Amino acid sequence: MNATIIDGKSFAEQTLAQTRAEAQALSAAGWAPRLVSISVGDVAAAELYVRNQQKRAEAAGVGFEARNYPASISLEQLQGVLAGLNADPRINGIIIQRPLPAHIPVKALQKAVHPLKDVEGMHPASIGNIVYNDLELGPCTAVAAVEILKSLPLQMEGLNVCVIGHSEIVGKPIAFLMMGLGATVTVCHHMTRQVAVHSRAADAVFVAVGKPGLVHGDMLKPGAALIDIGINRVDGRTVGDADFDSCAEVAGWITPVPGGVGPVTVSILMKNAVRATRLQMEHYQAAFAAAV
Repeated sequence: MNATIIDGKSFAEQTLAQTRAEAQALSAAGWAPRLVSISVGDVAAAELYVRNQQKRAEAAGVGFEARNYPASISLEQLQGVLAGLNADPRINGIIIQRPLPAHIPVKALQKAVHPLKDVEGMHPASIGNIVYNDLELGPCTAVAAVEILKSLPLQMEGLNVCVIGHSEIVGKPIAFLMMGLGATVTVCHHMTRQVAVHSRAADAVFVAVGKPGLVHGDMLKPGAALIDIGINRVDGRTVGDADFDSCAEVAGWITPVPGGVGPVTVSILMKNAVRATRLQMEHYQAAFAAAV
């Protein structure tokens, strides 16, 4: 094995320590960060994520409340719940857990969360701000993946980057984030011909497709960074989108699955929660400041 394995857990702990210090400062000013998690119906699929988020929130000094609503709740009722949370200054961030029942479109709920409380970075305004290189509340997974790459001894300006996967909340935001850093970016998707031609020319490869073993070592430039964002279950194990063993023989750096991008994503969620609290504090101070 030639590649340096990137320790996402260690990276996440460093981020949480910085976030905790800011959360303590906000709490001292009367603005204790607080998150509300919204799940609908059977929570078994999301239960592990909620527990992990609560644990990380406690480590970051962020209050956390999990709310579950019956599967029979209507979209209009849930939008009403979100409107109440949007208007409550004691709540600083809202997380929509997935999966949702078929009659509840996730995009409709994401649009219903106020942009200042969109700690997941999935509101259309949050996604759109990336085009302008505004990263106050960016989509957590995309930001986590880019932050990991930025931590490596690579010059971002002019870096040749290949993004495999073009989803609205991961692949496309990563492409815009990297362009904002000065990288030259190629985006591959299911209609791309000869993905390996593009990935072999890249200094850094991001893969986020949801297909185990999609990327093999012979698809990488020797010494390239590989950021594997995929999460798949194969024979009872959690694996990424890359064939780890063959890629580790060629890459210079590689993120493992689990233990790579995942922990950093949750730490970015908590960082967003504290940022959102600060933005709301500044908003209220500006809106209700006493006239001099």
